[in-house]
Amino acid sequence: MKFIAAVIQLLRPHQWLKNLMIFFPPFLGGTLLTQGMAVKGAIPFIAFSLASSAGYLINDLMDRESDLNHPRKSNRPLASGAISVKIAKILAVFLAASAITVALSVNTIFTALVLAYLSVSVAYSCCLKNMPVVDLFCIATGFLFRLMAGGEVFDVRVSEWLFLSVLLLALFLSAGKRLSEKQMLADTADDHRKVLAHYPEGFLDGVLFMTGSAVLVTYTMYTLSHRTLLYTVPLCCFGLLRYILRVKAGLNGDPTESLLRDPWLLVVGAGWCVMVGWGIYG
Repeated sequence: MKFIAAVIQLLRPHQWLKNLMIFFPPFLGGTLLTQGMAVKGAIPFIAFSLASSAGYLINDLMDRESDLNHPRKSNRPLASGAISVKIAKILAVFLAASAITVALSVNTIFTALVLAYLSVSVAYSCCLKNMPVVDLFCIATGFLFRLMAGGEVFDVRVSEWLFLSVLLLALFLSAGKRLSEKQMLADTADDHRKVLAHYPEGFLDGVLFMTGSAVLVTYTMYTLSHRTLLYTVPLCCFGLLRYILRVKAGLNGDPTESLLRDPWLLVVGAGWCVMVGWGIYG
């Protein structure tokens, strides 16, 4: 049982929440409730879940030594020795191959997006995560691949304002995550994540505030073309400020964990879904 629990922890299924981004284009496009849409999105969701778990596993393989310097990540299966490196490598190859195989059953363009996602994940784990700013864009690219994949699967055009909103929101969350790591690890931050040494004091704060402001502008422009969504802007503003407050207070800035553990952000997320759903489908 301990081995199975370690494998599940290694796959990080809670991070699959990010793959719900695939359903954003049909949800915002007003077609999600069309008959068969949920079933149509199941296979793409599985493909990206397998691909994301493969990416996390590869990253854990590359970071297993530096994770020992992290108060929380030192308990991860690879860093703690609960899972051997050999088993982890086999599992990573199996997950990546499975993701591509499942993606092939959708269509060629979707498969190309999954392959691109896996390629960026591998490049990020191997070297790009150590390059300042580049690491932030690598993380943001993963969200864009999911968004564009959703548009492709459901045959929904992704508008320019939605594309920019997702890009800037991903950069906002990435900067918040890096800033929280830098604050939590303090003097040992460089030992855990080398790129943190290249971010001068105040830089990540600036990125956080700049991208947060830009998200608010681009999302507002998006809602202006969908008048019924205009009243979700205050909720978006509250969510952005709450996340900034959380990060600056020294709490964990991981987007998924912040959403699941912060009741205010959870309420904002649920409220946004309800208001958008009512505005589009009500």
